[in-house]
Amino acid sequence: MLRNGLEPWHLLIVAIVVIVLFGSKKLPDTARALGKSMRILKSEAKAMKDENPAAAPARTVVEPTEVSKGAAAS
Repeated sequence: MLRNGLEPWHLLIVAIVVIVLFGSKKLPDTARALGKSMRILKSEAKAMKDENPAAAPARTVVEPTEVSKGAAAS
């Protein structure tokens, strides 16, 4: 029974519920807004990937220091 996660009739029921909840007039606006958001996210991710690594702030490396035996015992 749970072998096949999504069968075609599951998707049909989900589509009917979405249409009933949101109405057929709001669905195109919602899809358009989702598409714009996805395009913005994709372009921002590409911009971050293409960003010049030399312009990034230099990372400071902290070397571990030795602790004196007297300080470790306290």
